[in-house]
Amino acid sequence: QVQLVESGGGLVQPGGSLRLSCAASGIWFSGYTMDWYRQAPGKQRELVASITSDRNTNYADSVKGRFTISRDNVKNTVYLQMNSLNAEDTAVYYCNAKRSTVSYWGQGTQVTVSS
Repeated sequence: QVQLVESGGGLVQPGGSLRLSCAASGIWFSGYTMDWYRQAPGKQRELVASITSDRNTNYADSVKGRFTISRDNVKNTVYLQMNSLNAEDTAVYYCNAKRSTVSYWGQGTQVTVSS
């Protein structure tokens, strides 16, 4: 059974930082591209950051220079370090694992940026 479990969300003040984690089980983790998506209320889900099996990374323009994606293939975990957060980063953040035509989603973790 495949499971992706996100954690690390919460309430943070503008300018603050959070680190999200997504722990995977039931898949050959190191062979998957791992993505972080987010969905704000009333908006479409958008790709935030991606890291391939060989650790190539890509970021949405809106988070470049502020967010960093990384992976630990021993712990089967992908991380999203988020710095300089602002209100526009408020969303539910989802972890996705994809390989070829196969894709798995986590349940999401809420990030709220507010003073």
